[in-house]
Amino acid sequence: MDTEAVRSFVRAAELGQLQHAAGELGVTQQAVSKRIATLERELEVRLFTRTARGVELTLDGQAFLPHARSIVTGVDRAVAAVRPGSRALRIDVLGLRTAQAVVLHDYWRAHSEIDLDVVTLKVNDPRAAVAAVEAGEIDASFRTVTDPATLPGAVHMIHAFDSPLELLVGPRHPLASARTLTPPQLRRHRIWVPGIAPRSEWAEFYDQLSAAFDLRIDAAGPNFGNEVLFDTLADSPDVATLVGARDRYIWPTNYDLRRIPIANPTLAYPISLILPRTNPHPGLRGIVDHFRGLAPVPEPTWLPSWAVHPSRRDGDIARGTAVT
Repeated sequence: MDTEAVRSFVRAAELGQLQHAAGELGVTQQAVSKRIATLERELEVRLFTRTARGVELTLDGQAFLPHARSIVTGVDRAVAAVRPGSRALRIDVLGLRTAQAVVLHDYWRAHSEIDLDVVTLKVNDPRAAVAAVEAGEIDASFRTVTDPATLPGAVHMIHAFDSPLELLVGPRHPLASARTLTPPQLRRHRIWVPGIAPRSEWAEFYDQLSAAFDLRIDAAGPNFGNEVLFDTLADSPDVATLVGARDRYIWPTNYDLRRIPIANPTLAYPISLILPRTNPHPGLRGIVDHFRGLAPVPEPTWLPSWAVHPSRRDGDIARGTAVT
């Protein structure tokens, strides 16, 4: 069924004249008449009778009108759901308490007029997020492909911001009283990061981090969630974990967990944004601009190998040319 013919029928029924319907739809009266005639042949009923004042619905036309309105509304909603600028901006974050979500929330609080849809794709392989961006299922994803050469031509990746890491420990841990720590002070301490997914960007990050500073990163056991991790830290005299300085976590006050900054060098996790190379959602431009205003990570800084790139060092976050 031709949806434009259905739309022409609805406007003609509501306005009572084919000429007025044609004017609203931006077509000729003859085109509207042909569309309705085609629709009548397909339905095998008469929808209108001609009068001196225009057209009036037949009984079949009256029966068809509410359903035709539903068809037109459904088509309009379907188009709006996939057309950038006419629907909510859909962005994937790793979790609703991660630095990505926190920075996005800070931006939204200052620009609450933006229609924003924050989603969390339940995937560990960043290639799945890339595929979702390429397919138009989401507008952007806070994921990193550590080898940008493998990205399909329809998408690209820009540097968003760097997230400094902190050591999170319970009150009985030997480092609990420290105000700051250096990476060498973390050696020989068990840093528990359960459930590191193979082939994920964070698996490669922790591999490089442990090799660079001879750290004991323990990924043993499944990830049962932050609550179980915090329970373990609160009771343990020797287990610690790493969290982002901007990550927003909540635990019972009696746990007395301590977040300790790491410096000289600052350990930082580079956060990227994957987005379409052409015709990105208009709402992305303001978010990319917001990244530029974030406070820089304290120097000196350690970053994994994939984050050290000429476009990063010269500040070319346009990297964002596609959203300007």
